[in-house]
This record gives sequence, structure tokens and C-alpha cells, in this order.
Amino acid sequence: MKSQLYCNDFIEFVQDIYNTEDFIPLHAPCFGDMERSYVLDTLDSTFVSSVGQYVDEFESRLSKYTGAKYVVATINGTAALHVALMMSGVQPEDEVITSPLTFVATCNAVHYCGAQPVFVDVEWETLGLSPESLSMFLEDCAEVRDDHLCWNKKSDRVIRACIPIHNLGHPARVQEIQEICKAYNISVVEDAAESLGSFTSGTHTGRIGQIGILSFNGNKIITTGGGGALLTDDKEIARRAKHLTTTAKQPHPWLFLHDEIGYNYRLPNINAALGCAQIEQLPTFVNKKRNLAHQYRNWFAERGQEFVSEPLGAASNYWLNSIVLSNVDERDKFLTFTNSRNVMTRAMWT
Repeated sequence: MKSQLYCNDFIEFVQDIYNTEDFIPLHAPCFGDMERSYVLDTLDSTFVSSVGQYVDEFESRLSKYTGAKYVVATINGTAALHVALMMSGVQPEDEVITSPLTFVATCNAVHYCGAQPVFVDVEWETLGLSPESLSMFLEDCAEVRDDHLCWNKKSDRVIRACIPIHNLGHPARVQEIQEICKAYNISVVEDAAESLGSFTSGTHTGRIGQIGILSFNGNKIITTGGGGALLTDDKEIARRAKHLTTTAKQPHPWLFLHDEIGYNYRLPNINAALGCAQIEQLPTFVNKKRNLAHQYRNWFAERGQEFVSEPLGAASNYWLNSIVLSNVDERDKFLTFTNSRNVMTRAMWT
């Protein structure tokens, strides 16, 4: 880490980008007249909860943008991931492979199913799950038995699913992960919570595994205030996911009939209205994020500091920008200095 990164040059550079000397957050949502109009329309309709035209419209627009045949909108990304794991057959005492470099919600969803996360290392190139490390782990620890399930030979538990994460919007090597998991009968659930607007080899993130999930938290590239979505090309998975996220209620004009344990996970119409306005601006948001990343990359390159760029063959939304520091002490000095000067920075998931 070069000393000039601690000096006023960096602060002035960031303040110049945002044209302010006030507090600069990592990300702030951008709202305008369209958001106000759609939300007010929802209020006027009185359909503000889990039924309404904007929920269907938001799912349709997400389907068109990502290329997923089916989209189920949920109250948040964690809920989407929980249901995605259920759709993948994850049961109590199962194991789910994932990355240690992730927000806690990934592991929370695994625990909601009564399963245990098993961590496999990440790679520098993508900050995502390493296919090489995954292959080595499975060769050493796993076997497919006569029941056609993948078993961990050391823990004697079923390895039911694998969750690769697209950290900071940078696509992980999911195509390779998918091929490895296929050989072991392991379902792949993509955690694309941070990567709406990111593509790998022309395919949107969340579309390569059997199921993918998105997040629309207030800090994401588009927001519904709080929200998420499940992506799949499987009609039956989508049907069952929608059923479970609406409390497993069977259709009836006045009776409340529920045929299994369900979850109150459906995205409210008022949140979906906000999402419809936001997704219309998604291409603009992505372009602005990528332009910002270009400015940061050039600034850090001139000072010999490693900037995390999108992987080869991928187009990242650059949800957040990151640099690699030489050690924890250097990292903490940088974090302390920048935050003391009202430029928000943070460590990645620890």
C-alpha cells in the first residue's frame, strides 16, 4: 500500500467524482419522479400487499432482462435463497458447499434448512468459489453412492447443493462449477444477490445453475426497499416456489386452506412498484457503475495499487469497487483514514 493513498489526494479524488465534501456512502439509491408516481399509484389502488399488478409486472421485467423463463419475487434475497435451497432438496443434516467470502445471509439460509455449510476456498481472479478447490475437495472427500446421492466420506452426510457467490458483482466461474457438481449429483444455486446486470459469456448471472437468486436491498444496484427474487427455467420449481412463498395457500374465494408449511415471503405490491421504476433505469445504472469503476481503476493503477477488475469473458455491474491491500494492518489504516474523512469504505465479508 503506497503512502499517498492515505493523503488528501485520494479524498480529493473521490470528492471530485461526487462533487461534494459531505459524507460519501458506499452506495445510495437513486429515486425520481417515476418511483414516486408508481408508489403513489399503488397507494391509490389500495393493493399494497402481496397481490397487485406491480408484482407480476416486476417479475415479467426481471424475466425479460435476465433471460430467466420464470421469476418469483420475494421479500428479500435471504428468503429467495432459503426457498431455492428447499427447491434443491436440502434437508436437515445435509451439507451445502459455499464460499467463506460472503455475507452472513448465505449461511443463514443454509441453517434455515437445518443443513451445514461447508467452505471451499475462493480465487483471486473472480473473488468467487474456486473450481479447482471445489474439484480437489470433492475428489478427496466425496463419493456418489448407490442411492445416487453425493456423500461426504468424512462426515457421512449428504452434500446436497453448492452455492457459488458473485461477489461485488463479479461473475464467478459458474459454468465450470456447474460441470463439476453435475458429476457428483450436486445442485447449484447461484447467489447473485450482488450481480444484477452482470453477465458471463453472454449469460446473466443466476441463470447457469438450476436456480439463482437476486437481492433488491436498499444498497443494491436497484432497490425495492427490501426484496429479492428466485430465477429458474424450470416451470415446476417456479410453481412450487411461488406456492411456498405465499404461505402454501390453496386457491379458494373465501376459505383459508394450506396444504403444507409455507412462508410469508411474497414481495409486496408497493415494493414491486418501486422495483418497476428502478429496473427501467437499470442499463443506465450499470453504465454509470462501470464508468465509475474505470475512473477508480485508472487512479489506483497510476499509484501501483491492485484494483479488482471484472474477470476475462465477463461483464460486471461493479456493484462496489475494491482494492487488494498487502496485509490487515494496511487495510485497517486505509479504512480508518478514509472513514475519518467522510469517505465510507469497509472490509469485504469477514
